[in-house]
Amino acid sequence: MWRDRIVKLVDGFTFTMPDTPDNQRAFPQQNTQAPGVGLPIARACAVLSLATAAIHDAAFGPYQGKDTGETALLREIIDNFNAGDIVLFDRYYCSYMMLAMLALRGVDVCARLHQLRPDDFRGGRRLGAYDRLVTWTRPQRPSWMTPTQYLKIPETLTLRMVHFDVADSASRTESMTVVTTLTDPAAYSAAAIAELYGCRWNVELDIRDIKQTLGLDHARCKSPEMIDREFWVTLLGYNLIRKVIAAAAAAHGKQPRRIGFTLACQTILSSWMLLSTGACRDAAGLTAEALRRIAGNQVANRPGRIEPRVIKRRRHTYPLMQKPRDVLRAEIGMS
Repeated sequence: MWRDRIVKLVDGFTFTMPDTPDNQRAFPQQNTQAPGVGLPIARACAVLSLATAAIHDAAFGPYQGKDTGETALLREIIDNFNAGDIVLFDRYYCSYMMLAMLALRGVDVCARLHQLRPDDFRGGRRLGAYDRLVTWTRPQRPSWMTPTQYLKIPETLTLRMVHFDVADSASRTESMTVVTTLTDPAAYSAAAIAELYGCRWNVELDIRDIKQTLGLDHARCKSPEMIDREFWVTLLGYNLIRKVIAAAAAAHGKQPRRIGFTLACQTILSSWMLLSTGACRDAAGLTAEALRRIAGNQVANRPGRIEPRVIKRRRHTYPLMQKPRDVLRAEIGMS
């Protein structure tokens, strides 16, 4: 918890799946790819706990099309936010309507300013250096919102805009502007707002665990019905592992966020062979030892982390597929 308040993280991700006709109809590949070359792709949005990294809820659907963006998916699961919660998300979700809808639920928001909004610190009421209260005006009704819903949206929002620099261990800095509904500078200083938004990076690591460690970057099932099951079973497994990590943290006085996920998976898998076959003579002792091992694997605390979205390791040197597989087979047969 952050200052005795529950904080929830929001972010989206994509995953691909086998190239079957059923999957292509439900989750079409990107229109920039030639037929028979690309993979069906889905978009997902998840709400996670800052305290334990467990998932509160998620939604997924086609990658492109009407009302398939991350904000549309977030609206599907907006009931996961309760009065008093604080939600952190990146600039993609930072729209007037999203902030207003959350404010109506009594939820506070801390988000990076959308790139299309100017970070002009000349207007509004000054609270400090690069710290101001600003007023946003309600835009026109979007097509997805009903007139009744639109009337409930306030005509103006009073928000706090804070600009700060983030430095990493290599003395590199990145400047960013954050908007928040935590407008009281006496209760929440500008430094506290910067610290809070710095916690948003955790959701990137959580989604990496789901996609890379648990393998949801590419689903295996060949029909949309089974893709749906694979998605939810993977998240169920993820939450069960996070529950074990939380138990280990509670038993050994640690923070769940500081415990490694991959070793926890390996420890749980290694104990299954003994527990499931009945070969373990001391199940309670094995469980206690597993929790001790899990709690002993602490990851580094890296506040204000900045990482470029690039990869260093190339998995293979094979060229990308430019033609359908049956065409390539025919060309090889003729050569």
